[in-house]
Amino acid sequence: MMRSPLRLLVVAISLGLLVLLNGIAIAQTRPLGPITQAIINRGELICGANASVAGFGFQDPVTGEFTGFDVDICRAVAAAILGDATAVTFRPLAATERQAAIQSGEIDMMSRNTTWTISRDVDWGVIWGPITFYDGQGIMTRVEYGVSSFAELDGSTICVQAGTTTELNITDYITKLGLDIEILVLPEANATWEAYAAGRCESWTTDKSGLAAFRFNNAENPADHIILAETLSKEPLGPLSPQSDPQFAEIIAWTVFGLIQAEEFGITSQNVDEFLTSTDPAIQRFLGLADNPGGQYLGLANDFMVTVIRQVGNYGEIYARNLEPLGLVRAGSLNALWTEGGLLYSPPFR
Repeated sequence: MMRSPLRLLVVAISLGLLVLLNGIAIAQTRPLGPITQAIINRGELICGANASVAGFGFQDPVTGEFTGFDVDICRAVAAAILGDATAVTFRPLAATERQAAIQSGEIDMMSRNTTWTISRDVDWGVIWGPITFYDGQGIMTRVEYGVSSFAELDGSTICVQAGTTTELNITDYITKLGLDIEILVLPEANATWEAYAAGRCESWTTDKSGLAAFRFNNAENPADHIILAETLSKEPLGPLSPQSDPQFAEIIAWTVFGLIQAEEFGITSQNVDEFLTSTDPAIQRFLGLADNPGGQYLGLANDFMVTVIRQVGNYGEIYARNLEPLGLVRAGSLNALWTEGGLLYSPPFR
């Protein structure tokens, strides 16, 4: 017996609604991963961070308070999961301690100016979040030497931190240029700067952001030091977490994407409440309004990004308060939004 077109239409609509409702049910019942559940149970996020790089991760020697761009990424994740950006314990990590800290479960995640590489991806057993800062390795030296390129420092000594891609890159670069430059390896960032400041080496090398941070925060007269124009490497920096919890890794990823998307929408910590009555479907989905199930896909409240933005701000706000004081100009750099010629781009919240 032939079915009438009307009946077929009803069946098709019913099946479509069933699929839609089933998808929402799956999102609502998404089980939490072990790391996410542990964070909720203890009421705080444990984040591996830097304690000595101004602008990125810095611990006040008097108050013990952590501040910085990478620090704020951790605070954003805490806000997404716990609704409280202050519910974070920071574990200061030297470069050589990073692998053990992430593999042992000492920390839930790391946001510590760490370069994404294939060896770390595989050997450390981690899941990288989105790139939060596009950097490159540079070289700092004294203005008094009157040099404009690294080759002009032939016959000198350069300081570098142990256990970093920086150490490997400078070795390759010296070999490539055929220079006779001695490499002095120091255990951590502060010791590397102090050796340079004390005159044990004529130059020192790390990511350009780190050079700018130490020049701003540690140099007696920042104008006495120059960062050479050469960029030795690509240094994509971002947060990472153990492979044992993909669900937690997704929370990190979409929180970072949300910071970027918020800036693109023009949503800030100061005006986020004004967007809660928006009739724009894209903004409603992004903020989890009108029963849009965005957060449920991650096991979070649908309006988790409202909380994140209200407490931490968008990507641009985080950059402005932490990195602009260092002289790290964002306009025209890779760290601008894709709409402004940069590489920062969020997938759709759909």
